[in-house]
Amino acid sequence: MTSAYPPCADTGLLAPDWGLSLAASETGDLAYLQALLDAEAGLTRAQATLGLAPAEAATAVTRAAVRDRFGIRSLAARARVGGNPVVPLVADLTREVGEEYGPYVHRGATSQDIMDTATMLVAVRTLGVVLADLGRTERALAALAAAHRDTVMPGRTLTQHAVPTTFGLKAAGWRSLVLDATDRVTRVRDALPAQLGGAAGTLAAFQAYGTPDAAALVREFAREVGLAAPELPWHTLRTPIADLAGCLAFTAGALGKLGADVLTLSRTEIGEVGEGSGGGSSAMPHKANPVRSTLLAAAARRAPQLAATLYGSLAAEDERPAGAWHAEWAPLRDLLRLVGGTAEHAAELAEGLRVHPAAMRRNLGITRGLIVSERLSAELAPHLGRARAKELLTELARRAHREDRCLGELLAEHSEVKELGLDLAELTDPARYTGFAGVLADRALERRRP
Repeated sequence: MTSAYPPCADTGLLAPDWGLSLAASETGDLAYLQALLDAEAGLTRAQATLGLAPAEAATAVTRAAVRDRFGIRSLAARARVGGNPVVPLVADLTREVGEEYGPYVHRGATSQDIMDTATMLVAVRTLGVVLADLGRTERALAALAAAHRDTVMPGRTLTQHAVPTTFGLKAAGWRSLVLDATDRVTRVRDALPAQLGGAAGTLAAFQAYGTPDAAALVREFAREVGLAAPELPWHTLRTPIADLAGCLAFTAGALGKLGADVLTLSRTEIGEVGEGSGGGSSAMPHKANPVRSTLLAAAARRAPQLAATLYGSLAAEDERPAGAWHAEWAPLRDLLRLVGGTAEHAAELAEGLRVHPAAMRRNLGITRGLIVSERLSAELAPHLGRARAKELLTELARRAHREDRCLGELLAEHSEVKELGLDLAELTDPARYTGFAGVLADRALERRRP
């Protein structure tokens, strides 16, 4: 079938976060068209299994339900008239099936049944891609956490050096977030339901066509399309959409944390990590921009707004709302695309991340030993009293900045400290003050993927 409509394919030219990704192909118009057809074919097969339609009808509809047989631009144009693509698709599919079995196409269903079921199929297929890339990310981060269990680096709070930590603990934290996202995505994916309710959620038309057991039909339809069977038609009970919104927004934020940290740590003046393959600049040949981290951070900012629209659609009036249902389609697809592409970028970032322990060690000295002032305060307090220990360290910290000297040197010269006979070399070594970082990293790595 040909069309005179102008081309308008969305290849992701302005969407490097998801453009040309596997998630993009799973959420594109052709993927949605096939999902709509899969829902229609699954419904006819379910009715045939229960003796409500001839087996030949199920075969005919399934054979015809191939996306290449349909003009997608024509469907899009006619969807503008009916308000959704199912109305013209049913007409075209009925014609493709033929006169004998065409009456069994879409029998008893309403447009929302097919549209919602297709959306769940698209979501399940896309979430499979997301989970695969989350798995890649998790494995790469686990390897980094194990390899750098005791690699000391500055811990930063409110942008400033605080106390030493380890890169192993940081990577283990990233991995923990990825596993949290994996848990949520897996749970939501496995629970996504088919939709079947008829015109107003009563399944009345199916009864009119001879269905004796509505629950059996819903279960069989769900089995045919590979989705969960719902307890009730959910035309205006949008829990599945809200669950999708939540797990996708969380995943974007979890991966955004990885991106935000890499952006900070890869700054020129910090240089503690670097992307394996940085992006170039159109004007500055020396630059290797942290592109993947940038895209992760951008996705984390976009996802909550997309999810907000989906949450807003929970307040859907009547048995089919005017507008709330329609408002879900674009942001949900955008969210699936965004998180799918972002998960792919995260996997590539984690697998290629370069760690620079020498830079971490160098940066530990930037504060001239002040990064261990917390430890020194704890060590001096029993000898000098808490107030005097704080007063002394505050005074020496100011001198360290003013005189450009190390805190350890100033402590060694101070009469009060000299008398204590402390091992200042050990006490001022940042590598000796990482607390339980190694143990915490080990504990985090004991957690397994679901």
